[in-house]
Amino acid sequence: MNVLWSYFWPAFAAGLLIGAVAGLVGFRRKKQAAILASAAIVTIAAAMVWHGPLGAADRFSGQVERRAQETLVYYEMSTVTARLHHGPLTRRLALSGTADDFQRSELVRIMGDLPGASRASWSGANGGLPLIVEGSIASLVGFLIGLLLAYLVELRRRYNAQWKW
Repeated sequence: MNVLWSYFWPAFAAGLLIGAVAGLVGFRRKKQAAILASAAIVTIAAAMVWHGPLGAADRFSGQVERRAQETLVYYEMSTVTARLHHGPLTRRLALSGTADDFQRSELVRIMGDLPGASRASWSGANGGLPLIVEGSIASLVGFLIGLLLAYLVELRRRYNAQWKW
């Protein structure tokens, strides 16, 4: 299973479920904006709980760093280490160790293609977009799709309500 799939799919599914339920409830009430805004906040909170206390970030980091280490062992580069940028956790690999210019350029290319890594570099500066923000975005996309599905269900319900046999 892809590393990104195992991290982002549960956040997306939680957003989808929260969006569908909030839409089904919210589209039948008068205070739609308050219900939908609070549901969006719950969606972001669910993504943050998935990231931190439920350990998805640690599992993601471990899997990506393990694959990076396996790649380095395969290419017999025992003097080089690869770690994800932490503080906050991002998908950028920071490489360190001794290598010549050709090895450095090829390792950046190879490590940047690893599943779960957005890119790789030899300098540890500028970590990129935090993983928790990416997870929250995935959750909000799921939330919006859930809202759309709930809206379509509500339209069908309202259309069918006009027919009184």
